[in-house]
Amino acid sequence: MDALLQPVSTLSGIGPQSTIRFEKLGVHCIKDLLFHLPHRYQDRTRIYPINSLLPGMSVLFCGTVEFTEVLMKGRRSLLCRLSDSTGYISLKFFHFTAKQKADLSPGTLVSCFGEIRYGYQGKEIAHPEYKIITSTDNITEPCLTPIYPLTEGLHQGTVRKAITQALTLYFQAPEQLADWLPSPLLKQYNYPTLKHALQALHQPEQQSTEQLQQGNLIALKRLAFEELLAHHLILLKNKQSVKKWLAPVLTTTKAKSQSFLNALPFQLTKAQNRVIEEIIHDCQSHHPMLRLVQGDVGSGKTVVAAYAALLALSSHYQVAIMAPTELLADQHNRNFNQWFKHHDTQIVYLTGQLKGKLRKQALAAIEDGTAGIIIGTHALFQESVNFHQLGLIIIDEQHRFGVHQRLALREKGQTKDSRPHQLVMTATPIPRTLAMLQYSDLDISIIDELPPGRKPVTTCVIPAERREQIIEKINNWTNNKNQTYWVCTLIEESEVLQCEAAENTAEYLTQALPNVRVALVHGRMKAIEKDAIMQGFKNHDYDLLVATTVIEVGVDVPNASLMIIENPERLGLSQLHQLRGRVGRGDQESYCLLMYQTPLSNMSKQRLSILRESNDGFIIAEKDLELRGPGDVMGTRQTGLMQFKIANLERDITLLDQVQDAANLISSQYPHSIQPLIDRWLGQTTLYSEV
Repeated sequence: MDALLQPVSTLSGIGPQSTIRFEKLGVHCIKDLLFHLPHRYQDRTRIYPINSLLPGMSVLFCGTVEFTEVLMKGRRSLLCRLSDSTGYISLKFFHFTAKQKADLSPGTLVSCFGEIRYGYQGKEIAHPEYKIITSTDNITEPCLTPIYPLTEGLHQGTVRKAITQALTLYFQAPEQLADWLPSPLLKQYNYPTLKHALQALHQPEQQSTEQLQQGNLIALKRLAFEELLAHHLILLKNKQSVKKWLAPVLTTTKAKSQSFLNALPFQLTKAQNRVIEEIIHDCQSHHPMLRLVQGDVGSGKTVVAAYAALLALSSHYQVAIMAPTELLADQHNRNFNQWFKHHDTQIVYLTGQLKGKLRKQALAAIEDGTAGIIIGTHALFQESVNFHQLGLIIIDEQHRFGVHQRLALREKGQTKDSRPHQLVMTATPIPRTLAMLQYSDLDISIIDELPPGRKPVTTCVIPAERREQIIEKINNWTNNKNQTYWVCTLIEESEVLQCEAAENTAEYLTQALPNVRVALVHGRMKAIEKDAIMQGFKNHDYDLLVATTVIEVGVDVPNASLMIIENPERLGLSQLHQLRGRVGRGDQESYCLLMYQTPLSNMSKQRLSILRESNDGFIIAEKDLELRGPGDVMGTRQTGLMQFKIANLERDITLLDQVQDAANLISSQYPHSIQPLIDRWLGQTTLYSEV
């Protein structure tokens, strides 16, 4: 066995308990230690004079003890004053022993390391690392001291000792850890070899301190680049593996197509027709379609999905449409029932709310093929659901589902060598750079045109101090037979507090607007209550709907043309844009008022200004990416989304264009490098890339 593949327990000083703790960090063998990188560094390479120490610095310094005393005032503590020829500093210990007090006797020479702060008596340091020394010779380190990620019970000394041994074994036989990045690529981007990169990060030179702390050392970029490349390669590989599966050929006749289109109460846009042509082309293939349709709020993605359903139905296959919420599933159910009312097929609506006899009837219709279109939530992939002949899966707002949920639905329609086609949709515009990394195993279609007659929403940014004027505006709005949304945003990430705020707001507005019919909807209500209120609002039984962000997707009320969003500074731009998309669905002028709390930070001012100036979700998403970084733009991490060991998208997003070019080069000229790179960085955790 290669030395680097041996378990960490074979190293000196690593016993059974340390081995278990290393495993918690994902470190199993000696090779894993090499990729367990420091998250920061300490500089113990030089001794600082005491007068040069500033608050916030973490440095090494030396001094002679002037006096040591126990302070009884307040919390009992040990105070020790050190001085050198330039000044003095106090050391403070809140937990100490009699031996410590004795060791720190006047005249003793001490070396210290810790973070400097200002206290009542000037410069001080609490609980420093310290040593009693006889001289200042040989107390500095030859390079920066790495600080590694730890787990409970594992200490820096143990990790450093283990990694030093791992590096020694690696340097003795570097061929055991092949560098899978081809030399032309390293030369093109001026990247170091793998050996030099690992050495530079575990045993950094002093001159690289600033670069290391800022995360832009070329050695770190090289490893981040390699990890991002491995993720990109697995997606491309999966895209190729999908092509090995067979899929039913789905097509329709010109007469059926024309009949479907003529029955629609609107004309399709050029963008919708273009995307439909792409879907037709995919579905006529003998291999599974795997297509993501991106479209801004109101661009008409659902009717494009309905045309794809027509292809399946015409070819005698079933269609499953999965939405993340009952609200959105219900909206699809209404639309599909209207669009297919002249088509000879049964539509089944399956959610967790369907019980008893009705549920049994629905499941029987799905199993015997009577139901051609099956619309629902997570209930679609439950064990009791058996499809007769599933040919197409449509997933809406797919990023809200975990990977295993999507795979479970796909497997419902999978036979020995055949899989259903998949069409996934999102109204959350994904910046090009992120789409390239997250969704490069999908073919991407973009509906970049709004239906004619859709007027852009006028957006205003106003302070909360003008609340009374806004309430008066709602009164006038209601008198003109128009409806209004009032959105209460997240409070400290707490759904309970969020719902309480919405309840309080609804009560306040009910009192302030006695002639306005106020309704409330929030995430802690039962689905049946929410649906009843949303339907009542759609039927104009209410004039004003106070809601949390549950209305972000799926609500279509053409008569609602005014939206007030409280505390918009708490939300991401893309989410605000999604909410704003709930108005402007009718033929009247529509408005979105962003009511912020003063004072606004500069970042918040910039973000709200972008929203005021643009109605284009893709431009907004790109700007959001620039301002907030990819983690926030992508939203909460879902099961199956990419997890990185070293790469940090906020820091390394500029590498993504390099990654795409490198993947093309490796795929065409160095295919033998693909699997080793994937194995190194992902191991067995590659399921996330399957949609």
